[in-house]
Amino acid sequence: MWELMLIIIPSAIAYTMPLLMGALGGLYSERSGVTNLCIEGLMLFGCFASAATIVKLQAIPGFSFNLAIVIGILVAMVASTLLAALHAIASINLKADQTISGTAINMLSTALSLFLAQTITGSGNITVVRAVIRSDVPILSKIPVLGPLFFSETYWTTWICIAVWVISYFLLYKTSFGLRLRACGEHPSAVASAGVNVHKMRYIGVLTSGLLSGLGGACILVTYAGEYNAGSGINGLGFLAIAALIFGQWKPLGILGSTAFFGLCMTIANIGRILPAFSGIPMAVLGAFPYIATLIALIFSSKKSAAPLASGQPF
Repeated sequence: MWELMLIIIPSAIAYTMPLLMGALGGLYSERSGVTNLCIEGLMLFGCFASAATIVKLQAIPGFSFNLAIVIGILVAMVASTLLAALHAIASINLKADQTISGTAINMLSTALSLFLAQTITGSGNITVVRAVIRSDVPILSKIPVLGPLFFSETYWTTWICIAVWVISYFLLYKTSFGLRLRACGEHPSAVASAGVNVHKMRYIGVLTSGLLSGLGGACILVTYAGEYNAGSGINGLGFLAIAALIFGQWKPLGILGSTAFFGLCMTIANIGRILPAFSGIPMAVLGAFPYIATLIALIFSSKKSAAPLASGQPF
């Protein structure tokens, strides 16, 4: 059992972090009052942008591989933010149907990243020479039981994602900015009468969703994926992030728990086939397990939905 936990838990953490960033991005957007169904597209475009950037930089003789990864992550965040700006303009300024706008962004992201990837490589796949290398956290990795499970052989991107979650929790619930942002998603008219620029707050929410989704997409690339694949994309992880947002009841703590659950499901689906404990389960069932778990989770969570009252309503 201990050996099984040493394999599953570190992998589950790696799968959880991109989901957490995507779900947090959706949280900012929907708490501001803009429904965001384009998390999949934003994460996909971030994955592509980081892959293209890292490959080009790592091809430069003498260029630091680690610096290339950092720059690639930053480029991914900027690229996804620019794509999210299209959703913001359509939803906030043009007052378009936010569901249709989000769907259009997903389609645009898939087509644009595929075209650019084929232009760059000719095949549509971009493979990174070297991704983030796992390492132990000094001192903490020596803690009995917890050290080997949570602080050994970790990606440094994991700690960045956790720091972003902590900052987001503080920002949304301990500051006046967070109060204004959440109020825009509940009672925008009342907030506007108090002198708050609702459009500005919603822009901040949507652009932040692009920023964090880009980080999530880059984390997929530089940790366990290692390549951008035009054929499979990010395997629906953006949609799982939206499901985690709903299952987590649009709250940071709930999102952390739901993404950890879905990350565990993804781990079982991806490495379960090589583990003796899951050898008796058909591969098709293992592959569908995360999505089956998502449907079941949404069925139970839909009975007590805590979605922002004005989410999806133009102002």
